[in-house]
This record gives sequence, structure tokens and C-alpha cells, in this order.
Amino acid sequence: MAVKMRLQRHGSKKRPFYFIVVADSRSPRDGKFIQKLGSYNPLTVPASIQVDRQKALEWLHKGAQPTDTVRRILSFKGVLYLKHLLRGVSLGLFDEAAAMEKFTKWSSDHDSEFAKRQETHKKAKVAARPVFVKKAEPVKAATEAAPEAEASANEDAAVQPEAGE
Repeated sequence: MAVKMRLQRHGSKKRPFYFIVVADSRSPRDGKFIQKLGSYNPLTVPASIQVDRQKALEWLHKGAQPTDTVRRILSFKGVLYLKHLLRGVSLGLFDEAAAMEKFTKWSSDHDSEFAKRQETHKKAKVAARPVFVKKAEPVKAATEAAPEAEASANEDAAVQPEAGE
């Protein structure tokens, strides 16, 4: 039985929301699954991802094959890097403490870079927001023009009876 780590779609039409699941490769996309590993919401900016690292790592060690999208998500969350480091530990290249130190350094660097990108996006979004200006000037001009128009109309009315005499 081939086991895959893949996305299971939920949500309404044009509003997708995905669960990251481990399922038999023969089961339908939204069908039966073995275990739920997390969730992925592409509609939020940036996309929100929750993954249980330990469960995902356990399934990768068991031989579960992630789909392309899930591979990208696991790479972004550091699960594949952690698997890589633990492989180095099993080969005797370094000890587990050094592997965890490398992972925590990578994780902190990754989190700071992500926060910086998120802040840049917020600033760009605020800068792109349209600025609304009150149209007070045209209203004043219309109210100033109205008395002048009344005065000229009164003058015309005064002129007409004189012309009729």
C-alpha cells in the first residue's frame, strides 16, 4: 500500500481550505484518510499553515511520499530540513545536540525573515490604499455662485419692468 501526504480540500466554492492528511494513494482526494497532520489556508495573506512537525516527520520516516504542494509546505515549515539533519545524525556525521542547534538557528532565522516579509507586505498594502479627499471646495463654490446668480436674476427682473413701461 503506497501512502501519500496530500491536501484534502474543504471550504465552499472559490473559498478553498485544505487539511494536510496522510492517505492511501488509491483513496479519493476528499475521501478516507489515515491521519490529519495540519491545515493550510491559501486565502489569508500570507497563507496560514499549521503542521504537527513530529507527526509529519514520523510519516516521512515511515516512507510516506508528499505531493509537490505538501513538499513545499513541509520545506517551508522545516520538516524536511529536520529530516535531513536527523539523517546526518544516523550516519554519524554529528550528534543530535548539534542537529537541534542547527535546526533552532535555522528556525529563528526563518521566523525573522518571515516576519520581515509580512511587515513589508503590510506597508505595501497601506501605501496602496486609496486616499479619500473631502470635496469641500466645489461645495463652497456652488454656494458662493448661488447668491451671485440670485443677485443677477433680481437685476434682470428689475430691468424688465422698466423696459415694459
